[in-house]
Amino acid sequence: MNSLLLISAIALTLVRPAVADPKVGFDRFDIQADHRAGLIEAAMWSPVGRATYSVPIGDSLVFEPVEAYVGAALPDRELPLIVVSHGSGSSIDGVAWLAAGLAERGALVVVMNHPGTTSGDSSPRRTVRLSERAADLSAALDHVLADPYLVERIDTDRISALGFSLGGSTVLGIAGLRLNPEAYGTYCKASGEAAQDCLFLSRGGVDFENLPPEFSADMSDARFTRVIAVDPGFTYAAIPESAAAVGVPVQLVTLGDSFPWFAVDVRAEGSGLVDMLPLVEHTVIPNAHHYSFLPLCKTNAVELLIEEGEDPICDDPSGWDRAAVHAASIKAIAWFLGL
Repeated sequence: MNSLLLISAIALTLVRPAVADPKVGFDRFDIQADHRAGLIEAAMWSPVGRATYSVPIGDSLVFEPVEAYVGAALPDRELPLIVVSHGSGSSIDGVAWLAAGLAERGALVVVMNHPGTTSGDSSPRRTVRLSERAADLSAALDHVLADPYLVERIDTDRISALGFSLGGSTVLGIAGLRLNPEAYGTYCKASGEAAQDCLFLSRGGVDFENLPPEFSADMSDARFTRVIAVDPGFTYAAIPESAAAVGVPVQLVTLGDSFPWFAVDVRAEGSGLVDMLPLVEHTVIPNAHHYSFLPLCKTNAVELLIEEGEDPICDDPSGWDRAAVHAASIKAIAWFLGL
């Protein structure tokens, strides 16, 4: 470590309270992609081959951070790779708990900020341009496979795509699912403002009768051998024939047994996607709801969000434990991926 880095590491140690040694590594990088005007911000979580210095990742006024070794060397063995697509308005930091948990199980996990649908840059009109998000995942995969250091440590037979909410829609497109724009328009007309997804899009002036071609484009990437979609959106528009043709195993993870967010219900009572996919594993996480997949909230987060007039993203019902939901979700996903 050069003197400047050593001083920085010492300074971090002096100003932060003592914490347990991290179990994972973390590194940021940028992706250049032809379909984007600028660079895509990305990061990688990994098992630790050799520790460096630790910092908190994803710390904010609302959410608890995750501790990680920055730039840690990877183990000298092949690792399964998971490329993660965050939900609408989330970010690299918003999926830190999930990526770290899977890295701790032995996976190399790549995450990115999707331009136009990330924190501070979440546009309704860009939300329906799904094929651009899917192309972000393909570009991220291109990037790591072109890195000589990383490609030697990736098991190319075990490359998975994982997404939550809008990210779930994205990875289902990676698997080959196609969407019918007319069907989605019909769903929004029937649901009205009761459907949170339709309400968000309509507030941005999205014309449900003229959705962009990126909504229904072919987004498949055959390099991904498994797909995990957690509370995926847009499934009411799924084209059954495209679902039947999906040739990779898919895990659909549902957060909770009740569905105030019926927009993400994939059961027969909802979109019925569970019955359309040929190689599907449906996992229900008990005592959970859509917001349970967000990071752990700080003690005063509920009051702070009320003061700021924000959504109640930290209002878990009495007796529910978001940390337990996270642990159960990681366990279920790890089982599906053989971690």
